[in-house]
Amino acid sequence: MKAEAMVTRTHEHADGSILAETLADLVAHRLAAAVARQGTASLAVSGGSTPKKFFQALAKRDIDWSKVIVTLVDERFVPAGNPRSNHLLVADNLLQDKASPARFVPLYHDCPTVEDAAAAATKETAAIGQPFDVVILGMGGDGHTASFFPHGNNLARALNADTPRCVMTMEAGGAEEPRLTFSFSSLADAGLLVLHIEGEAKKAVLEQAQNGRDEAEMPIRAILNRAVSPVEIYWAP
Repeated sequence: MKAEAMVTRTHEHADGSILAETLADLVAHRLAAAVARQGTASLAVSGGSTPKKFFQALAKRDIDWSKVIVTLVDERFVPAGNPRSNHLLVADNLLQDKASPARFVPLYHDCPTVEDAAAAATKETAAIGQPFDVVILGMGGDGHTASFFPHGNNLARALNADTPRCVMTMEAGGAEEPRLTFSFSSLADAGLLVLHIEGEAKKAVLEQAQNGRDEAEMPIRAILNRAVSPVEIYWAP
């Protein structure tokens, strides 16, 4: 039986800076609580331009970052120094200041094929606590989240709730490089599951996604309609 999605809550803020500070407070609180409860905390984040202010705000929060494990929701199959690498984005904006002691677990591995890299990432990330304590998702203008691209070559498997927790590959017309992405089952039961979007255009895409169920057309619908955890939507103009 497929789990029904729990409550989706929307938090609207006046601008991206206020959103970044508010979300950073929430995430820091959840990570600190996880450390107090179990000795470690796990955080999976997304790339793109939207989370930069949030990353910079979170890096200034005073928690025991040495006990926090940070990884990526998805990654391009490019080396860490590539300007399009999500690893580089996180290194430059989140793993700084007070957050510099955090342990980072990358998805990219220098392997002959993206399939080999996915296998290596699956093995390495298996040591991170399950479920993730915090997952921060983004959304593209085409309705993709993580690297769940519309009509991607592995989309059906990625979105299948019965697919085991893993890192898998994805190729699609809008993706440019081959991608590495956690499966839906790896993300959908996070202790805190956040969708962070900004701008009127993204709000319109979200509203379109909320009014339909075709996941091949708009994969974000899998999160909105079937995530085990409540989806906390953070939006600013």
